[in-house]
Parts: sequence; C-alpha cells; structure tokens
Amino acid sequence: QSFKLLGFLDVKNVPCARESVLYGSLGSLVVGLGHFLATSRVRRSCDVAVGGFICTMLGYWFYCRYNLAQQRIQQRMLQEGMKNRILYEGSYLDPEKEQTGSERSDS
Repeated sequence: QSFKLLGFLDVKNVPCARESVLYGSLGSLVVGLGHFLATSRVRRSCDVAVGGFICTMLGYWFYCRYNLAQQRIQQRMLQEGMKNRILYEGSYLDPEKEQTGSERSDS
C-alpha cells in the first residue's frame, strides 16, 4: 500500500522520499522544540518548526539524490567495463595479453 504526501509525492516508490520526510520531521521537532525552549513563544516556534521541516527535507533530498546519481554513474561505468572485459578477453585488444604468464601470477 502506497502513501502519497500532499497527494502527489509517492513516498514508497520515489527514491529518497521516505528518508527525506523522516529526517525533515526529526529536524522540525529539534528546531521547533529548541526555539520554544529558548523563547517560550508557541506560535513562533511552530513557524520555525515548519521552516526547519522544509529546510531539512529539501537539504537531505538534494544530498540523497546527488549520491544516488553518483552511484548510478559508477554502476554504469562498472557495467561498461565488465562488458568490455568480456568482449576483449583473449583477443589481440586484451590489455593483459601483453603480459607474460609469470607477471600475471605475481599481480
């Protein structure tokens, strides 16, 4: 069963959405409670908590999506390297073919 935040953000299927909402709610609680303990102003603390939620959620969203993009790029490079390794293994284009058998066993 899927949970949609604000009617359009499918938290279950969108990468990084669940963690962003969880960290945003934790950040909201910490910032709002900290502001309340410092000033004892309830309404202003609620406003600060909403701002803390938005900032924390968006900050973690961009951080998580950036790391996800890096992982996908590394995965694509690794897959391409494995494909090339299988394709060129044993052919004259194989970079390891130039080594002798004793050099290959040392590495």
